[in-house]
Amino acid sequence: MDRPTWVLLEGASDVAAVQVLRAARGVDAEDEPCLLIDMGGATNVRRHVERAAAADPLPRVIGMCDEREAPFFTRALDVIPTFTFTVCRRDLEDEFMRALGLDGTLAVLESVDLLTTFEAFTRQQAWQGRPLLDQLRRFVGTTSGRKELLAVALAGALDEATTPAPLSDLLAEMPVPVAPGQGRPTS
Repeated sequence: MDRPTWVLLEGASDVAAVQVLRAARGVDAEDEPCLLIDMGGATNVRRHVERAAAADPLPRVIGMCDEREAPFFTRALDVIPTFTFTVCRRDLEDEFMRALGLDGTLAVLESVDLLTTFEAFTRQQAWQGRPLLDQLRRFVGTTSGRKELLAVALAGALDEATTPAPLSDLLAEMPVPVAPGQGRPTS
């Protein structure tokens, strides 16, 4: 039996984004050979790595985190030294927004009927005159469920060429399902 692969992700929005990108690459959720784990925050990484270390068989553990959370992931290496992870420069949403550009990000907001709400947000005194990227990043997290909704929509607007490096690198580390009669996966 092949070793399972656990993919440790900070939260539900990260899991949703990875699922969208995997589906775009032909991996259906029901065929997903990896266990995508919503850790409930990066500070929980050690607990999940310790759980993996106690599993039989020992899974291959990979993950992705925000830049400011990387020290938590680095410290988890003493539990499983082969644990590998990718790092988003600021956070996943920032990676998406830089990949799509500001106009592309605004188009995604329009596609999910949030552009008018965003425009109202930018008229709030605290956010007037701030850089558009900062306004967008803050807007993503202002309402429950919005971060996950936009992670799905932003990820869905990407293609392989525009997928940010941390996500591309993570996806490249994830095995693909084996079709019956096809042998073992190549990754």
